[in-house]
Amino acid sequence: MVGLPGAVLFACNFNRVRSPMAEALMRMHFGDRVFIDSVGLRREAGETAVDPFAAAVIDEIGGDLSKFRPKTFDDLEDESFDLVISLTPEAQHRAVELARGRAVDIEYWPTLDPTLAEGSRDQRLEAYRQVRDELARRIRERFGKASTFGG
Repeated sequence: MVGLPGAVLFACNFNRVRSPMAEALMRMHFGDRVFIDSVGLRREAGETAVDPFAAAVIDEIGGDLSKFRPKTFDDLEDESFDLVISLTPEAQHRAVELARGRAVDIEYWPTLDPTLAEGSRDQRLEAYRQVRDELARRIRERFGKASTFGG
């Protein structure tokens, strides 16, 4: 895992779908070997939990978002990240501001918004699965396969 950063921040618009899924996937791959967090630009009024479809598709692969609580850049206790990965154009602009004057890498991974999917529950879930799988692919490509002791 050469080049694995010490701290990664995923950022999107509301921290309820894409960035929590990316955070959960990264944790599933690398555990506590990397500090991982996620944020959004703003919080929707009254929203205190992750999107239920996002939680469902992470649960399908053994992850858990049940205790996840959305937060914004302003809620960060520490801004010392080695890498900020933005999943939306708006978050990319904020990430660039965060990095100004700091030694932090910024990457932009354009990620579709599955909340825009229409149709049946199954059709909507499929849109979330596609986003989950694309994020998992990007994480594997960017950070490599997590190695375990002895294998």
